[in-house]
Amino acid sequence: MTDAITLAQAQRQIQALGLERLDAQMLLLLALQREPNDRAWLLGHDQDHLAPSVSERLSEMTQRRLNGEPLAYIQGEKAFFGLRLKVDARVLVPRPDTEALVEWSLDVLKALPGQSRFLDLGTGSGAIALAVKSQIPHAQVTATDASADALAVASANAARLGLAVSFRQGQWLQAVASERFHLIASNPPYIAEGDHHLPALTHEPITALTAGADGLEDIRELVSTAPASLEPGGWLLLEHGHDQAQAVRELLSARGFLEVGSRTDLAGIQRCTGGQWPEQR
Repeated sequence: MTDAITLAQAQRQIQALGLERLDAQMLLLLALQREPNDRAWLLGHDQDHLAPSVSERLSEMTQRRLNGEPLAYIQGEKAFFGLRLKVDARVLVPRPDTEALVEWSLDVLKALPGQSRFLDLGTGSGAIALAVKSQIPHAQVTATDASADALAVASANAARLGLAVSFRQGQWLQAVASERFHLIASNPPYIAEGDHHLPALTHEPITALTAGADGLEDIRELVSTAPASLEPGGWLLLEHGHDQAQAVRELLSARGFLEVGSRTDLAGIQRCTGGQWPEQR
């Protein structure tokens, strides 16, 4: 890219390299240090010329994107449930699919009397826990992760957003072994080792993605162990892969959960499954 090219020419050049139009527009806005929702501004200024410093930034960002790095990492943040979360290679990029899990969690918590206790297992960037806290300020929200790096990202997001969440380090429920919750929600690893989608996800932490030969290893552990950390009548909600809903329902039912069901994401795919632990056993 030369210093004299226009924004329109720069966008065409990026697309010619193999990137989608939206990616090209987002990279241009990032290089220009404008807001991601300023795409209309690009159209009105498509004949503006790029300054040398902007052209240099754009070239570097474009190469990162061509190398497969998520746009959210290049941008340094990702919108999720109305929140702007800082993200980097220490955590997974929050996906819109996970908002279905948040919506279900909110439905459960809003039906409870008094202060509810909510646990987000494997919090990553803090997306689920912070979204719940932002919508139900009186809820007591705890979030765990095995990764100290992930918790550093989540804690920083909580501090920046002014949301009081208690963060604990530990593998799944080990960090909260003596506590009980009205609702436990998790977006655990659920991709099978060797899945054909993995090569496109090499920039994200692999331990937060894969779970055994069938992708259900961590889900099995959570279904097995969660009842010890649930209040009577408490709920367990789990995000999973597009073709795993029936298997997760069967696991929950076999463990003794009631009201077992699934919910769909915006694409109509059964994306999360949950059940209620009995009031009495």
